[in-house]
Amino acid sequence: MIIRQFVAMFKARTMEFVRDRGTFFWNLLFPFFLVFGLAFAFSGGEDKIFKVGVIGTPREEMPFMKLEQASFIPYSGGSDTALRKLERHQIDMVIDFDTKEFAVNKESSKGRLVRTLFVAQQSAAGSAASVVPAFSERTVVGRATRYVDWLVPGVIGMNMMFSSLFGVGYVIVRYRKNGVLKRFKATPVSALNFVSAQAVSRLSIVLLTSIFVYAGTNLFLGFVMRGSYLNLLLLTTLGILCMISLGLVFASRMRSEEMAGGVLNLITFPMLALSGVFFSLEGSPPILKTISWAFPLTHFTEASRKIMIDGAGILEIAPHLAVLAGLTVIFLSLSAFLFKWE
Repeated sequence: MIIRQFVAMFKARTMEFVRDRGTFFWNLLFPFFLVFGLAFAFSGGEDKIFKVGVIGTPREEMPFMKLEQASFIPYSGGSDTALRKLERHQIDMVIDFDTKEFAVNKESSKGRLVRTLFVAQQSAAGSAASVVPAFSERTVVGRATRYVDWLVPGVIGMNMMFSSLFGVGYVIVRYRKNGVLKRFKATPVSALNFVSAQAVSRLSIVLLTSIFVYAGTNLFLGFVMRGSYLNLLLLTTLGILCMISLGLVFASRMRSEEMAGGVLNLITFPMLALSGVFFSLEGSPPILKTISWAFPLTHFTEASRKIMIDGAGILEIAPHLAVLAGLTVIFLSLSAFLFKWE
């Protein structure tokens, strides 16, 4: 009996979404337009400012460190992170003041140019070793990471967030306002069965939509994918569940669609701004980074970029999975505790 109730509720909610042609095609086409539009907008020309990673305590008296066309980014905890970014063409050069070594990517034209400037300024300093220490050179190789490769996980995560929060939260509030939930209260359907059917229906729709968007855009743009598709699927499923659970919290008691829309926007826009969807938070104030780690979208985008760009395994993304799983349990517990039919 319970299984039949669940299947009936699942089918009804899924068909309601599919028959709403406007919402259905918006969820499919909007991410396509966004990915292609931003990929086109950021495809022309390269940044004219060199990005140089710095390890250790820099020698400010070195002429190269005063180069106006270069942005110097400090890295702590060894050279692994900086060299990985150099391999991906995210920075143009690495200077290690601890080991007296500099590194460039031989496949990067900007890296070769900034190396020429660095070597020329060292040579111009002559034998003033007390001012300009001698540096040994090393080279790395690696395929460039395009902006679109970095962007796609954020866009998919953003689409997941809007589809999950509004697709569950807004719909249940509408049901309550129209008296649908009041009628369900008089039936044998339990609150847990009803909410579970809504969540599983939305999970199926958003997961299939995300797979379709990724596969469709990848067919034309050819994203970098160095990790496991299975890990990415696991992360996506858990991320969607977490978003749905958050939507259920706000849908558990609200009666006004306007109020629900306002509250959901109040949640989604800070996540959109602080979760690194369109730009990296590297270099931003520490307080913003701390706040961003409370958002499910941040953990999804960070982990998916590690899988796709860095080839991270399950152990490397385990902290993000743990946070998403913990938030899901918390949100589901809150929604079950707060839920009311009327």
